[in-house]
Amino acid sequence: MRGHALVVDDEPQMLVAMDTALRRAGFNVTTAASGLEALEKVESEDFAVVFTDLRMPRLDGLQLLAKLKFQRADVPVVMMTAYGTIQNAVQAMKEGAADYLVKPFDARDVDAVIKRVVASSASMTSGEFLTATPAVRRLLAVARKAARSTATVLVEGESGTGKEVLARFIHSESSRKSRPFVAVNCAAIPDSLLESELFGHERGAFTGATMRREGKFELASGGTLLLDEIGEMPRELQAKLLRVLQEKTVDRIGGREPVPVDLRVVATTNVDLAAAVESADFRQDLYYRLKVVRLHLPPLRNRPEDIELLAGAFCAALGGAERSLSEPALKRLSAHAWPGNVRELKNVIECALTLSSSQQIQEQDLFLDGPESRSGSSAPRTVAEAEQSLILSTLEQTNGNRTRAAEQLGISIRTLRNKLGQYRSEGIEVAEPAGKESNLTVPSGKDSHREEHVDDVA
Repeated sequence: MRGHALVVDDEPQMLVAMDTALRRAGFNVTTAASGLEALEKVESEDFAVVFTDLRMPRLDGLQLLAKLKFQRADVPVVMMTAYGTIQNAVQAMKEGAADYLVKPFDARDVDAVIKRVVASSASMTSGEFLTATPAVRRLLAVARKAARSTATVLVEGESGTGKEVLARFIHSESSRKSRPFVAVNCAAIPDSLLESELFGHERGAFTGATMRREGKFELASGGTLLLDEIGEMPRELQAKLLRVLQEKTVDRIGGREPVPVDLRVVATTNVDLAAAVESADFRQDLYYRLKVVRLHLPPLRNRPEDIELLAGAFCAALGGAERSLSEPALKRLSAHAWPGNVRELKNVIECALTLSSSQQIQEQDLFLDGPESRSGSSAPRTVAEAEQSLILSTLEQTNGNRTRAAEQLGISIRTLRNKLGQYRSEGIEVAEPAGKESNLTVPSGKDSHREEHVDDVA
């Protein structure tokens, strides 16, 4: 069996047809007649893939996608849509859908999507970390040594560099590899829900708590817990997290007795936690507890050897052995600055494979945004300059709207405010929102005496 698939559609005939097609493809199948029913099933069952209709009453496919990404970000979602709404399906892919099917479709179309989605999912979750860059190879050697211990690991790097893939690599190299790997995105979960999500709650602990629920710490016991974007965790929860790391027990909300847990924690961040400590946004004691082993993953623009390697891997995983990239296409990819790093590269390849009907991807099939050269005179000379250029240009495009700019950049509003505060302190003009005064948090400068770490490889 290839796993358990969930099919969501308000048309009974479509549920029957998809049930048949997926069972023939080797899946166990569960069906749901609405988005709300699907959410209930996801709460109680594990699925390898979800197929959902785009147009449904009460909770449509896009809304369901958003909730599934919140509840189970690791589960690929395939959108099913009629030809007239194909643009919405493309939008869904931008928002995290793995693929889409255009109605009417047949079993061969379903098989092709399964091949792409399962291959892509496997390449991201197998623990494999592809690189040809010497500095990253040295980093992997350190990560492999750390994996054999029980030490907490802090992975730093820009958004989209592959921090979660590195965390999965650490898990796969450890003695816990047969146990659960559980990921929590601290930036994606509302502050009011994060405590319950991490530590669990007892029945009746608060309004709406109709049953006891185990938190992510308990679900990951015996394995590895990834705390993604740890810098976005509210300060009031940081003390509770520190206690869990020290005591190896969790206190459910409303619970009377601590629950023992045995797991390794890997934390990732795209913000400077040392600066966050100085600005009192992050607890110093938790910072030191997290960075027992500290790894910095360099951005893709500093890993030119990896661009063709990863592009070829994504092309094979998403398009199959028959699809390839032409030499001009590879050259254009190599010349791009990649402000979105590996995530942007994967999206560009996926878009090219989706929109091109030829076996070989050509240069004109690539849709790239931003600077076209990593070394041209008009391109930023450093990572910091590239980041600054991207943030300020995005802010200008949104007419100074911080919320919209943060959404487009894929970062939290808090991170954006800290960056803008830093730029203003350096005398750089920052676009202001129309009719409003911005309320920026200005972090202190870095400690000139900050120690160097042997494990800060790259």
